[in-house]
Amino acid sequence: MASDQGMVRGDHGTVLTPTSSSNQVQPLSPTATKPVQELPDELIQAGWSKCWSKRENRPYYFNRFTNQSLWEMPVLGQHDVISDPLGLNAAPASSETGQVTTEAVVDNGQHKRRLSEEAIPDAPNSFKRPKVDVQVNPTTPTIPISPSTTGTPLSKTWNATTEDKQLPTSPAPAPYRPTVIYWDLDIQTNAVIKERPPVDVLPPHPEVELMRSQLMTKLRINYKELCQQREGIDPPRDSFNRWLLERKVLDKGKDPLLPSECDTPVSSSMFREIMNDIPIRLSRIKYREEARKLLFGYAEAAKKLIESRNASPDSRKVVKWNVEDTFSWLRKDHSATKEDYMDRLEHLRKQCGPHVTAVAKNSVEGICSKIYHLSCDYARRIRERHLALLKECNITENIETPEVQDRLVYCYPARLSIPSPSQPRVELHFENDVACLRFKGEMVKVSRSYFSKLELLYRYSCVDDPRFEKFLSRVWCLLKRYQAMFGIGVHEGTGLQGALPIPVFEALHKQFGVTFECFASPLNCYFKQFCSAFQDTDGFFGSRGPFLSFSPVSGSFEANPPFSEELMDAMVTHFEDLLESSNEPLSFIVFVPEWRDPPTPALTRMESSRFKRHQLSITAFEHEYRSGSQHICKREEMYYKAVHGTAVIFLQNSAGFAKWPPTPERIQELMAAYRVSGRTLSSQGTTSTSASNAEKENEAGKEQGTSKDVSSRDSSSRDNKNLTTASLETTSV
Repeated sequence: MASDQGMVRGDHGTVLTPTSSSNQVQPLSPTATKPVQELPDELIQAGWSKCWSKRENRPYYFNRFTNQSLWEMPVLGQHDVISDPLGLNAAPASSETGQVTTEAVVDNGQHKRRLSEEAIPDAPNSFKRPKVDVQVNPTTPTIPISPSTTGTPLSKTWNATTEDKQLPTSPAPAPYRPTVIYWDLDIQTNAVIKERPPVDVLPPHPEVELMRSQLMTKLRINYKELCQQREGIDPPRDSFNRWLLERKVLDKGKDPLLPSECDTPVSSSMFREIMNDIPIRLSRIKYREEARKLLFGYAEAAKKLIESRNASPDSRKVVKWNVEDTFSWLRKDHSATKEDYMDRLEHLRKQCGPHVTAVAKNSVEGICSKIYHLSCDYARRIRERHLALLKECNITENIETPEVQDRLVYCYPARLSIPSPSQPRVELHFENDVACLRFKGEMVKVSRSYFSKLELLYRYSCVDDPRFEKFLSRVWCLLKRYQAMFGIGVHEGTGLQGALPIPVFEALHKQFGVTFECFASPLNCYFKQFCSAFQDTDGFFGSRGPFLSFSPVSGSFEANPPFSEELMDAMVTHFEDLLESSNEPLSFIVFVPEWRDPPTPALTRMESSRFKRHQLSITAFEHEYRSGSQHICKREEMYYKAVHGTAVIFLQNSAGFAKWPPTPERIQELMAAYRVSGRTLSSQGTTSTSASNAEKENEAGKEQGTSKDVSSRDSSSRDNKNLTTASLETTSV
């Protein structure tokens, strides 16, 4: 630090000091008011400066890297740990109990200092400390705050005064430590991209997110009412969520969630799923009497539908004749087996299905069109409210995007070009192991360990809020956004966020250098670098934005997309474009459902791709996914059985194949990871196919021992990761 004579005063009482190479000044402390004597060079390089407290009328020491403050002169190596704003993650460190390492990180051309702590195993760091509560508002619950080191003052607390942020306090309780960790945020990325400018999207705000959530709920209710009123059925499970996925593949609108600018108003995904449930939804059956009841119900519903609609005489004649023939068979044959009933049902569907579809076509298209136009109207209203809010803060959307250099860099989180407005107050309190965040009476919840994870991701990724002043509001917006996307029903939509078991991720990283997830979220990601659906809310927590707009030049990636046919097909197109255009090592390990009756276009295209290097097939019910609601569900509900087979396909260019080849030894380690995680794979259920590029033409269309899916290709199990064995529903038999 410079001497007293070398210091000058900046605006707002900030102490500034000239740099060694120019007359530029650099902020050191937000509350210092008078020059103080110099510090050793080692402490200055570690971020420490000596400041003056107006309130206490004495000097104290402030670290601009960690926001820590001390009354006594700091000891190098003892206090240079990035402190935890809520005391949730940082462990107490001392010369006897821990070791601190410092790493310089380059992100988008800006140097950021990141400090990580490696605690020595079995260190005595869980001793009791007196509890200290900081009352931030008399009308809200008290939030316990924990420092990271004994005698170290509190790190920055949200909604506290400036003086409280900077002045030391007495020791607080030991920090919260998650008992089970489902992520590894220490793994650095090997994904390389071309440097890109900040994205032109509106920054999140709780007021806007609350409005979006309310309108999304209203849209779901309208969809349910339309299905019930026009077709007499409940909407197919998760069909609305898959409609969102399919629409966003095509959407050119500016709302991050609601579709608002698609070429056609009628969604093929929503149309297909509603038609599958007309005239009635067919459920998987186990017993003979259930099969008989299902056949009778379908025949009766088909007859009622054809008589109540404007059907052609030929359609009425065909359906009526087949229905009467079915009723006659049911009255006569009392010795039929379950298989007989199912065969008869299949025959009836083939005969009546085309006529039922023709009769219901216009009505179902009307449902799809109505929902889309409502979505467009809601998106327009949300944007108008958002722009008005920004205008109140003197922020415009027309901000010139800075130019970037044409160079290759390691991937970095999505940045927003429009600055964030001031954020309203969001209240936080803990109920056992659940963090509860409330804004205007709307509460969102996340488990305490995942709240801790979000805090770490925010620290690694956010560049515009070093004091965590907007952290709580951004967490609230993030949780509210995914709640609006999933829906409020029990287990609704959580299948969209199913993830691989932890041992599988570990094997992918160790054996194939995987460091990046193509389809994840801040809530379910394993690595701290990932792509997700929403770059406006997720970019502050490490997201690189939607994968279809992410173009890596090299790296090793894992892809486990939501089970939407349209999204998976677009994913394969993007894979092949990237692999074709890059000469650098590029590898994608893809996990998709093995639907064979009939096969999906995405699976067929990947199996015939010239970039396919290896393929695995894992049998249904012999492997598991992590729940999409893992951030709030109970520990015993973390995993669920997969009701369909999973195909694991390696897509690599030549350089990627040379760097991360799927050798038999590595494949065996990957399969062993499933067994380590408690998921037993039978030798009959796990098969492998591999072929060189020269052999692929001769082996097209062949399979080597691939087992048949136990669930059919339908709207309830085919498109949903979250179905459990206890509640299977299908729409075809």
